[in-house]
Amino acid sequence: MLSRYLPVFLILALLAEVLGTIGGFGSSVFFVPVANFYFDFQSVLGITALFHLSSNVTKIAFFRKGLDKRLLLYLGIPAIIFVSIGAFLSKYVNPGMLGLILGVFLIVLSLVFLIFKKLVVKDSNKNAIAGGVLSGLSAGLLGTGGAIRGITMAAFKMDKATFIATSAAIDFGVDASRAVIYYYNGYMHQEHLYIAGLLLIVAIVGTWIGKRILAYFSQEQFRTLVLVLILIIGIASVFSDYIKM
Repeated sequence: MLSRYLPVFLILALLAEVLGTIGGFGSSVFFVPVANFYFDFQSVLGITALFHLSSNVTKIAFFRKGLDKRLLLYLGIPAIIFVSIGAFLSKYVNPGMLGLILGVFLIVLSLVFLIFKKLVVKDSNKNAIAGGVLSGLSAGLLGTGGAIRGITMAAFKMDKATFIATSAAIDFGVDASRAVIYYYNGYMHQEHLYIAGLLLIVAIVGTWIGKRILAYFSQEQFRTLVLVLILIIGIASVFSDYIKM
C-alpha cells in the first residue's frame, strides 16, 4: 500500500515538518495521524522517533543560537526520564482513551490562552518540570508530546528562536531515549529503514521552508499561531480517537 502512495505520504510528511517548525513543537503531532493511515500503531511509534531525530538535528542546526539552558535542564531532563517510562508502558496501555484525554486537554488549554491573552503562567522551574513530565509521558505513550511542551513554552512567552531551538534540543533527547526502547519493543522493522532515509531529506527541506516562513511573523503572531495549531491538533485528536472507539 505504501509504495503505491509513497509520494502522497512524503508530501504530507513535508507539510507536517513545515507546520511543526512554524509551531515550534515538532512535526510528530501532525506526522503521527498521517502515518497511522499507512502503518500499525507500534510501527508508527518507531518511524516517528527516527523521523523526529532527523528533524530535531536539523532544527538545532538552523536555530542553534537560541538555546535556553535552564529549560534544557528543568523541562528537558524530566521529559527524557518520563518518555522512557511512557515508551515502556506503551506495550500495555490502550492509546485510544489516552489520545482522547490528551485532545480534550489541548483544546481547553489552548482556548484559555487564546481567549485570556493577558493570562500569564509563571515562568518557574516547577511549571517547567510539570510540562516536561507530561510531554515526556505523552511522547512515550502516544508518539507525540510536543504540543504539551509547546503550550508550556508558549505560556512562558519565549522568543520564537529560543522557543524552537530549545524545544528541538529537548525533543532530540526525548526521541533518542524512546527510539532505544521502541527498538527493543520490536517497533522498528528493517523494511521501513528506506523510509527513514527519505524522511531525513523531508526533515531538512521542511525545516528550511518553515524557517523562511517564520521570518514573516511577529513574536505575538507566533505565539497565537502556536496556540491555534495546538487547538486544531486537539480537535483532530478528539475526532480521530472518538471515531475509533
